[in-house]
Amino acid sequence: MSIVTMSRAGMLALMALALSGCAQFGPMFGGQEKARPHPRADGGKPRAQRAQANRPAAPPSKRDDAALREGIALYDKGDYDGAIRRLNGSDMNGASQRERLSALKYTAFSYCVTGRQALCRQTFDRAFKLDPSFDLGPGEHGHPQWGPVFAQAKQAAKS
Repeated sequence: MSIVTMSRAGMLALMALALSGCAQFGPMFGGQEKARPHPRADGGKPRAQRAQANRPAAPPSKRDDAALREGIALYDKGDYDGAIRRLNGSDMNGASQRERLSALKYTAFSYCVTGRQALCRQTFDRAFKLDPSFDLGPGEHGHPQWGPVFAQAKQAAKS
């Protein structure tokens, strides 16, 4: 072996030894990783609680907004039963009053256009219980299917 080869091998060994102490390079050269806390270091909480605590939850308003948008999109596509299911889903439970009223309106519209007048009326009644001043938009009043049902519900709400 020549002196150049020995000095190169010695230099590589010295570099490997120096780098093995670095936290970033240690595992690459057989060194130790940083110690991790024990899984039970969280006070011994049950697994379900630990999982729930670590799960990022989407803010309810975003879920409600998405459910409302998806329900209206289904209504616009003519999938009235799908719109009813989406707008009555659990995502809407924590929605704002405005969002719930909009969901109830499109649910009522869906019931009316599918010939379920009694359910349409019940849904409009729920909207009036939530907000006695509930009203339709200017272009929505005269609709032949839900217009008369809405007028009856509005009259009943005034009584």
